[in-house]
Amino acid sequence: MDQQDIEILTDTLANLRLQADINLAPKFPHFAGKPYPLGRCLEIRDEMFTLITAELKSNTQRLAILKNYMRTKRTELKKVWGSLRDEYFQNAILVGDWYIDTANDTVNANKPRVEIKPISQSGFTAISHFGQFVKIARSYWQVDIYRNTAFPAIAPYLPLICVNEQGATWLAAANDDMIKVATESKFLLSEDILKQLPEPTESIVSRWQNTLLTLHEPDELLLKTGSPQAYCKKYRDTEKAADIVFRDKVVRAYMSLPKGA
Repeated sequence: MDQQDIEILTDTLANLRLQADINLAPKFPHFAGKPYPLGRCLEIRDEMFTLITAELKSNTQRLAILKNYMRTKRTELKKVWGSLRDEYFQNAILVGDWYIDTANDTVNANKPRVEIKPISQSGFTAISHFGQFVKIARSYWQVDIYRNTAFPAIAPYLPLICVNEQGATWLAAANDDMIKVATESKFLLSEDILKQLPEPTESIVSRWQNTLLTLHEPDELLLKTGSPQAYCKKYRDTEKAADIVFRDKVVRAYMSLPKGA
């Protein structure tokens, strides 16, 4: 695609984004006290991916430039999440050599809705270790981050406890990308960040453990005690990193918890 193609495609997607906003704004009017679209890059990216995919399958010529590019390059649209210049977490779309940000205004609402750049110029990268995640989260989310000693048996997969300025707390990083960082390193990267981070206060740990009282039958993994670092070594020694069944068990245990404590 040349520059003229990119300008036309950007305008077309910006118009399509208006439909996404109509669909989403009533459902998500606020995020952490901020009005839509701020903080809604995931929801917007997913809605735009759905709209773009439907448009590509239709008989209209609205996205002919994108359709022709995908056919020529034999490539598909791909949802991605990662770091934007190590300043923000970002949900975007990749296609061939291009980075498509359909939620470009979710940090600064005055920016254009859509931005398209060559991937090499976008500043977008995958997150390769937990230290990178922590650095971005601390500044972007304005949070303190502690090692997950509340639920040590799932800490090799979810090693972080975040606490924001209002005192709300949640486990991180609960997405496939960061769980993959943990497992592909055989929990060495999890163990490394667990060693670096401070202990959470007793109050934070108690709040999380008290959430178990709200569950009818708490998952056995959530009831285990011990050192999260020791669980990293144990799971490495027993080759849990390659065990998809066990990974899914950990995810189910996490999903059984409230989203915050």
